[in-house]
Amino acid sequence: MAEPAEGASESAAAPVTRCGFVALIGAPNVGKSTLLNALVGAKISIVTPKVQTTRTLIRGIAVEGPAQLIFVDTPGIFAPRRRLDRAMVGSAWGSAQDADLVTLLIDAHKGLQDDDEAILRGLADIRAGKVLALNKVDLVAKPTLLQLAQRLNQEAAFAATFMVSALTGDGIADLKKFLAAHVPAGPWLYPEDQISDAPLRQLAAEITREKLYLRLHQELPYQSTVETEVWKELKDGSVRIEQTIYVERESQRKIVLGKGGAAIKAIGTAARADIAAAIEHPVHLFLFVKVREGWGDDPERYREMGLEFPQE
Repeated sequence: MAEPAEGASESAAAPVTRCGFVALIGAPNVGKSTLLNALVGAKISIVTPKVQTTRTLIRGIAVEGPAQLIFVDTPGIFAPRRRLDRAMVGSAWGSAQDADLVTLLIDAHKGLQDDDEAILRGLADIRAGKVLALNKVDLVAKPTLLQLAQRLNQEAAFAATFMVSALTGDGIADLKKFLAAHVPAGPWLYPEDQISDAPLRQLAAEITREKLYLRLHQELPYQSTVETEVWKELKDGSVRIEQTIYVERESQRKIVLGKGGAAIKAIGTAARADIAAAIEHPVHLFLFVKVREGWGDDPERYREMGLEFPQE
């Protein structure tokens, strides 16, 4: 039996590693955060029915074979009207400009909307490779899907098109394999078991903001935010977390508190369970609600969210 050539076994056992940034872009509420969570296999980004839930760039990290994929969940791209809107849309396009690959997510159930058309025009200025993912395909007839895919591919140069359901997981594996094969060759940037680069304080604040929106999304205005003020690891292995929910008016503060404190209690109970699961430690969560008038025009708040403060 012939001996293998010297070095052959090492070469076969060590495939070329790949690593790259993949920006997930799209209009508000097309399912980017749900897609990110599905690609990573864990809850990284919050998901609510409220538009523009994602404000900052949330990075999720996944391994597919020899490739490490760093997914960036960006704020939804739409026609901005307020300062915070402009900051978020600018952040999303900046992420697309810096990425190795860009995945455009379209809600196939809604079909092509005005915001989608604007994004397609903006993609012409993006140098990275572009991938199209049609989401919620389980809700759409196949002929309609094929027609939509054909139209979109006529408007932009996509390297590939995928039919997915971020909610059920259909098509996610194929999309992930394609992205893994097309990010640049290079060393991994994160440990194999790391699934996000978001600080735990930020992750905890995002979880509470999700519960806030899920509980009150019909009543609570868009301009509310959550900040983790205290994070203290206790001797028994548990963590004491104090967070402040900021709103712009006293009437909003009363909505968050609810009658007899019922709303804030329910928000805290739901948030504590998810935070404890995320950090794998028992959590003592204390929530406070304060009025901070005009926080949407405060540069410091933008810095805390990782956004650039747009000048008028």
